[in-house]
Amino acid sequence: MSSSTEGAHPRSAPRVNSVTVDDIKASLKAGFADFLARPVMSGFFGLFYAVFGMLFVWALVGLGKIWMVIPAAIGFPLVAPFAAAGLYEMSRRRQKGEAFGWMDVLTVMAHQRKREMGWMAFVTLFIFWVWSYQVRLWLAIILQDASFSDFWGFLNIVFFTPAGWTFLAVGTCAGALLSAVLFSVTVVAMPLLLDRDIDFVTAMLTSVQVVRENPAVMLTWAAIISVTMVLSLVPAFLGLIFTLPILGHTTWHLYTRVVAREVAGDP
Repeated sequence: MSSSTEGAHPRSAPRVNSVTVDDIKASLKAGFADFLARPVMSGFFGLFYAVFGMLFVWALVGLGKIWMVIPAAIGFPLVAPFAAAGLYEMSRRRQKGEAFGWMDVLTVMAHQRKREMGWMAFVTLFIFWVWSYQVRLWLAIILQDASFSDFWGFLNIVFFTPAGWTFLAVGTCAGALLSAVLFSVTVVAMPLLLDRDIDFVTAMLTSVQVVRENPAVMLTWAAIISVTMVLSLVPAFLGLIFTLPILGHTTWHLYTRVVAREVAGDP
């Protein structure tokens, strides 16, 4: 696998396979096996993500951005596909039967900055920024007269007032749309970029094609991710230590099933 795209020739988009819910089940089983095979290494990525999430929320509280705490906690999982790059590499190497250590995984992740992964990270973070901005927009429009003196006061206004219910309904619809867009362009884009020497636009288009050709299966996978990630946030982000690695490993195995493998002689 080349560590740079310099001098690479343009490649055609990978072929997309049809998959079923059974492929999700098999991928989950393989992902769980990857986690059990290297629980400390896998858990490290989950722990890093969880700690970053907690620090992010505490920083918002410290800066007095109380209104951003819930939107940030809910929107934070949007960047999970990029955070799981190390997990994809672990599963890739295990699938090939290759031995690997900490430096092998971390070095490969570092090399991604020379490839197209950085552009995908930009796309992911941009959508997260749009998510944060639209929350602030609806907050100003719907809850313009509300005063948030503390976190519990914010919760009381959002969950126990008609204006708060309207804010939740509108914000949920807007957030669902953004999440659907991000899921469609990233569901296999990250592992594809890690696995092959292609550009990020082709990776995103392939990801969208995967969703378009397997809508029911991808909707099921999106629902599994959403429910799992939300439940993982409840115990102060700590559930992510276990769920993020398993979902990350599973994503790799689902990718290998839905995107046709590259063979010798392919353009």
